[in-house]
Amino acid sequence: MLDTSARLLKLLSLMQARADWTGPELAGRLDVGVRTVRRDVERLRTLGYPVDAAPGVAGGYRLGAGASLPPLLLDEEEAVAVAVALRTAASASVSGIEETALRALAKLEGVLPPPLRRRVAAVSAAMTPMPSFGALVDPGLLALLAGAIRDRERVRLRYHDHAGTFTRRLVEPHRLVPTGRRWYLLAWDAHREDWRTFRVDRIEPAPSLAGRFIAREPPAADIAAYVARGVSTARDTHRARVLLHAPLATVAPRVQPATGTLEAVDEHSCVLHTGADWLGGLAIYVAAIGVEFEVLDPPEFAAEIRRLAERFTRAVRDS
Repeated sequence: MLDTSARLLKLLSLMQARADWTGPELAGRLDVGVRTVRRDVERLRTLGYPVDAAPGVAGGYRLGAGASLPPLLLDEEEAVAVAVALRTAASASVSGIEETALRALAKLEGVLPPPLRRRVAAVSAAMTPMPSFGALVDPGLLALLAGAIRDRERVRLRYHDHAGTFTRRLVEPHRLVPTGRRWYLLAWDAHREDWRTFRVDRIEPAPSLAGRFIAREPPAADIAAYVARGVSTARDTHRARVLLHAPLATVAPRVQPATGTLEAVDEHSCVLHTGADWLGGLAIYVAAIGVEFEVLDPPEFAAEIRRLAERFTRAVRDS
């Protein structure tokens, strides 16, 4: 069991991570009784943290407005992890985040003890992140969507598709999924009564909140893979199924969710579902996986592979 000081820090961290907690939920996370939670809440109030409590058997708690962060207590691994994250954020696809991230990194280095400060400064100085070439998104929009996800609030927004056509949507936001180049919002679309994935840079600024909702069962356990499949399907002109003559466990590390999904056939083979805008590029991608394969469909993909095979053969013969 955690000692009192460590437990108070963990309690504060939990309450900052989510808006509402019941007494039993906090007790379970802290491995203490509900009465201990009540006492710890009183200790937080004594330390100046505003904690609102709702009456009832469950005893709901919410961290009130004006709560500040606790003293910065980071071990070496945590400090380095934060430094790497902030340095990497300087190349992210969020408008204006570069300067903000570097200011935060400077503040982090300023409050760390000298030995740890030198380690963090070394990591920061050694890194040169590559710039992002994705569409930039508004940090205020990300903050609004993140808050709506946390507080389970519907959002009214205007969205334009790849052709520039605008539609009005009422959504129940579930998760933000960054890919490095773009940000996506997974949400339940109330008008279409189905899950939809939205590119955040195509959402017009200043959407409005539209009341609370009850959380739904998500469409998949792996949200990132689900969004990657949806984005790939919507983006790709050509879709293909390929039988790979290798176990799924062997091939899986070589296939990213954004480029394809795998389905086991038996212990010796699996099927790759993938796609691309250009069949030639798709053929090179499949060949680069490095295992024997057969094209299941479409026929034009098999024909493209035959053409490339003949071209490669001529190139080797001529050389």
